[in-house]
Amino acid sequence: MRVGAYKGYVISVFIRDEHCPPHVHVRGKGWDARFRFSFLDGEVELWDVEPERRRPPMAVLKEIRATIMQRHYLARARRIWWEKLQTVCLENHSWNWETDELIPGLVIQRGVYVIARARHDVVGQKTILNLVRAPGFVEIDL
Repeated sequence: MRVGAYKGYVISVFIRDEHCPPHVHVRGKGWDARFRFSFLDGEVELWDVEPERRRPPMAVLKEIRATIMQRHYLARARRIWWEKLQTVCLENHSWNWETDELIPGLVIQRGVYVIARARHDVVGQKTILNLVRAPGFVEIDL
């Protein structure tokens, strides 16, 4: 599904056979780039370009990344990902209650809780984490 466009490059979330981590695709002439995004913050990073030999100039990729990071494009990408795939790709990772940080994988230690369920509130632009045996839940404003 189309998220937006930048100088003729279409930014899309594919909804068939898609997988974590959350990402968008950008098709160029003879290449396809993927950019990862998060349901925890506003960061977007270039994941890969295929085929590598047809990779566009880094300046073009940086401009596309900056476009995707715009609040309205990122909100649309998150909405499409959540509504079509029903995951924010955070389950079975861990959350440090003290530092408010994600810890990849299942970690068992004091103050760290496993993410049992994570969801995206499209209207409120929030991510809500339900943690196993935690004193509460975590709500992250995007």
